[in-house]
Amino acid sequence: MESMFPIIQPEVTNGEHHQTYKVGVRRATRQVSIGNVKVGGGAPISVQTMTKSKTDDIAATILQIKLAADAGVDIVRVTVNDKEAAEAMREIVRQSPVPIVADIHFNHIFALQAIEAGVAKVRINPGNIGSKDRIRQVLTAAKDKNIPIRIGVNSGSLEEDILNKYGYPTAEALFESAMRHVEICDEFNFRDVIISVKSTDVRLMIEAYRLVAQRTDIPLHLGVTEAGLTRIGTIKSAVGIGTLLAEGIGDTIRVSLTDDPVKEVEVGKEILRSLSLASRNVELIACPTCGRLEIDLFGIMNELEKRLEGVKKPVKIAVLGCIVNGPGEASDADIGIAAGKGVGILYRKGVVIKRVKESEIVDVIVEEVANFQPEN
Repeated sequence: MESMFPIIQPEVTNGEHHQTYKVGVRRATRQVSIGNVKVGGGAPISVQTMTKSKTDDIAATILQIKLAADAGVDIVRVTVNDKEAAEAMREIVRQSPVPIVADIHFNHIFALQAIEAGVAKVRINPGNIGSKDRIRQVLTAAKDKNIPIRIGVNSGSLEEDILNKYGYPTAEALFESAMRHVEICDEFNFRDVIISVKSTDVRLMIEAYRLVAQRTDIPLHLGVTEAGLTRIGTIKSAVGIGTLLAEGIGDTIRVSLTDDPVKEVEVGKEILRSLSLASRNVELIACPTCGRLEIDLFGIMNELEKRLEGVKKPVKIAVLGCIVNGPGEASDADIGIAAGKGVGILYRKGVVIKRVKESEIVDVIVEEVANFQPEN
């Protein structure tokens, strides 16, 4: 699948590497399968989230997974941090409508139990689970089940020797840590890996992913770790993830928010839609408003958002509240309204249809959406 975005390519001059932007196709990678979801190798970019419930509360965990699935998630990660969580995984996998990733730290037994329970992927750093025999057990079990592993490097938990070498988290430090774990997998002839090199620092995260993208063909899981509360976290994730996606880098994404998993999915899907990397559902566009506003645009948009919630049609709706930019923006949408002084002009695919009263705008748009037929 080609995507004509600028992509970072290394340029060599006098033995030194320089980053330059060149327009090209999406970064080529090997492909792995997470259940029925393909990652890398030209597959559509998938959206992930992580459950926030205690994993051993199976009912609560499944509810979060199903709500995320309704919001359009492709893959859900679940922490396996204790014996009770490990025991719950089989039932969670059985009931889940989407592939489940087991999030493991340090304990190889939990990884083995999760693999046996039928998870579709394991997130673990092979170098953090002890002896080579333990690593061999996990990689062998994953290989037998055709389960990939995500190597998840975080700027907040780099190995001590790497931190000592670089002095503080740098892009090269994150890259070196990731490659250390990849080399362990290579030693055991295990190639079904995905890499993430996350940081709370957006610039550092971008630089680290660019290094991995330039120097490997491994699929990348993009994310800004511990991005924060919804408003700030959404901005940081949109900048970090969006920058890389616009450069052709990235194969699966997760927006990390201190919020409900559904919100993470909604933001992730919107990042993809903004770059035309995913089909959109209802897209509501409104002017930012100014002193020229002549209708109750806030009330109209709030009501439209409620009335159209859950509608899955890929339809672009624009409602503009003045005569300056209104006609142009409204005519550019699938369904548009350019309004002023209590009256709106309805546009359908750029064609003027009729005049409507301000009080009728919401009902008219909802009816238009119901009758809208997407182009094949």
